[in-house]
Amino acid sequence: MPNNAEIAKDTIEQFKKIQDYMVLAKEEHAVKTYDKLKREYLSLKALLNVIGVNLIDIDLIKE
Repeated sequence: MPNNAEIAKDTIEQFKKIQDYMVLAKEEHAVKTYDKLKREYLSLKALLNVIGVNLIDIDLIKE
């Protein structure tokens, strides 16, 4: 079973990747893709908040 540090590391990596895709989708005006990514972004953001990760420096989207 993974510990909190492993969960945080994996989730942070996923969070950063989703944000990169969101930026691209927004630049390309891919509205449906952006909306799908945003749902994943919000889920990952909620998980990171629950495990106590400070998002100030890593949250590029700020939504």
